[in-house]
Amino acid sequence: MKPSDRQVAEGLLFTDHYHLTSAQLYFRLGLHERPVQFDFFFRRYPNYGDHQAGFCVFAGVEWLLDWMEDAHAGDREIEYLRGQTTSAGDRLFDDDFLEWLRSDGNFSSISIEAVLEGRVVHANVPILVVRGPVAMAQILESPLLNHLNYQTLIATKAARIRGAGHDRPLLEFGLRRAPGRGASAATRAALIGGADFSSSEGISHLLGYPPKGTHGHSLVQLFIAMGEGELGAFRAFAEAYPDDCLLLVDTVDTLESGVPNAIRVFEELKRKGHRALGIRLDSGDLAYLAIQAAAMLDEAGFPDTVITLSSSLDELAIWQILTQIEEEAPRYGVDPHALINRLVYGVGTRLVTSGSDNLDGVYKSAAVEGEDGWQPLLKVSESPAKTLNPGNKRIWRVYDRRETATVDVLAAASENIESAPELELHHPVREDASRTLTRDEISSVEPLLVDTLKEGRRLLEPATIREMQERGRADLARLDPGVRRLVNPHVYHVSLTRELWELKQRLVGEMTSGG
Repeated sequence: MKPSDRQVAEGLLFTDHYHLTSAQLYFRLGLHERPVQFDFFFRRYPNYGDHQAGFCVFAGVEWLLDWMEDAHAGDREIEYLRGQTTSAGDRLFDDDFLEWLRSDGNFSSISIEAVLEGRVVHANVPILVVRGPVAMAQILESPLLNHLNYQTLIATKAARIRGAGHDRPLLEFGLRRAPGRGASAATRAALIGGADFSSSEGISHLLGYPPKGTHGHSLVQLFIAMGEGELGAFRAFAEAYPDDCLLLVDTVDTLESGVPNAIRVFEELKRKGHRALGIRLDSGDLAYLAIQAAAMLDEAGFPDTVITLSSSLDELAIWQILTQIEEEAPRYGVDPHALINRLVYGVGTRLVTSGSDNLDGVYKSAAVEGEDGWQPLLKVSESPAKTLNPGNKRIWRVYDRRETATVDVLAAASENIESAPELELHHPVREDASRTLTRDEISSVEPLLVDTLKEGRRLLEPATIREMQERGRADLARLDPGVRRLVNPHVYHVSLTRELWELKQRLVGEMTSGG
């Protein structure tokens, strides 16, 4: 695709068709500048089939803001829209609307509140709120969901994988299996979620991270074909990169050939004053091979070299590998904890594709500005869980006496629950489920939404990846272990204040009764 074509595909027209037809309808009715509020939230946590997430890590906001700054309707976009026709052959978009789109079709009037990237977030909690003219807020829907859903999905996966690996180094190398140009977004999100490095060269450079990697099986295969064998390949790699020598040892026979040849090369490097990094295992029974390789490396005097594991890893596979190592390593005289502390994980496909169906993130209208301020909007669904929480809201996180996050609270914008003597909390759906938290049960209360964009102007300096990682790690440390559990996690509580609950019930009653 030519750069000029990519600009058309990925600029302002990087949206769904109905958003543009809706915008023209608003324009026809004189409603296009009417201020509205949209809430972004996800309905359920990622489901990986045999295991599920109990939390998510928020990501994607900065890249969304970058897109919003650049997106506008230029000559090519206008001409393309001018050429669209209805089923009857008439012009679909009229000139006056297109001229408005050319002059005002940007996001300079949009304001955003959002949870900071890297933080832990939960289902059915608005984590980004858009306010602004309805036409442009509507056009923003699909690109916003595209940026936030995917990066949040991948950041969440990375956090789960890192947690399963006892916070040992995590390398992302999923470029070859990522969804097209979304690979760069996957790398960024994986780093936010806890990955230490990526093998992807260009995006690593732009994000300020040195790319990492080893060599492929093809290098060894080539040297074998040339008659120099696996040892020749290892020696050539070590000579070229004596201080970054990490060898892939499973091309021929891992324990009979690969590890012994690697040890031989490591000894040669040591005599020359260099320190080998370690080996990579990419096939077979990774737990057993790691144990045997560790025993061989220890005996040869290389107890500090790392053992990198790869090959279709995810959080559940890593958990199973570590369980096997803890049980089996002592039989071979290997300290399981020492071995676990030298492991590094290289994760590709199951990180950048997540292994989940999707993140069910949605963008729903919650309020419209009227003569008396913001008026709540509500969508009633046959499924009570899909009935929206209406109005202009504030989002709070409540910590219990253990300094552990115990509930995220949706409150009316006029409420300040920090000073309330007690909190009466209601289940978002069930009428019979409520509880009261006294001040003695609460250690602190924190607002989650932060002013991020004010009428197109950024209010925050971009955070570094490291800062985003630290936010996530701090939140995870204050999250109940049951919620972090890899399989069948405990349900984290999300509740409404009494005021918001009563507003929701009143609006539901009015709509269902025809009022």
